[in-house]
Amino acid sequence: MMGDPNAKSSLKAVGSFTIAYLLLAILAALLRGNQEFIFYIVVMVLLVGMVMVVHRRVCLSQGALWALSIWGLAHMMGGLVPVPAGWPINGEIRVLYSLWLIPEHLKYDHIVHAYGFGTTTWVCWQGLRSVLRGYGAPVVPTFGLMVLSAAGGLGFGALNEVVEFAATLLVPETNVGGYINTGWDLVSNSVGATLVALLIYFLDRPGESGSK
Repeated sequence: MMGDPNAKSSLKAVGSFTIAYLLLAILAALLRGNQEFIFYIVVMVLLVGMVMVVHRRVCLSQGALWALSIWGLAHMMGGLVPVPAGWPINGEIRVLYSLWLIPEHLKYDHIVHAYGFGTTTWVCWQGLRSVLRGYGAPVVPTFGLMVLSAAGGLGFGALNEVVEFAATLLVPETNVGGYINTGWDLVSNSVGATLVALLIYFLDRPGESGSK
């Protein structure tokens, strides 16, 4: 509950953590003249504001808030943390987002996408559950509700690709990648959203604490 002192303390902690790494990211982007990530940081700040609005209405779980914050950190690190020479990358910009974890098969970028839009699916479920409770409807994670939650996560994933497309139009040089990169981003989003929807379906059952 929003009035719970423990919840307020946890919210303050996740807020302080998020502000701290955003300030570091702003400093790093300015020092390096990284116009692409200055753009993304502005978007990130707007998203933080949107999450707070949603949280006031839905009362997201503390786990979801921390998961969102960690996703933001992973995103900032992806574009700003350099990769040592000799490590396998995709493209020419040596940052974590270009790093091959499994050469030619799995990138850091894929993991962040799967994690991020899996988390978004979880947030969508919490939003749906809150609305259903407001109408006195059951809150069991049925197959249909999980499809809607995953579809919501994938919709936000598609919106992310629109933001990246906007970055390519506004910033002279970006590390967004081309059509194939966008395709793999969407595949990664689908994997993350599907896995989280399945986890909620099987674990968030009546009588279990889960993510309630």
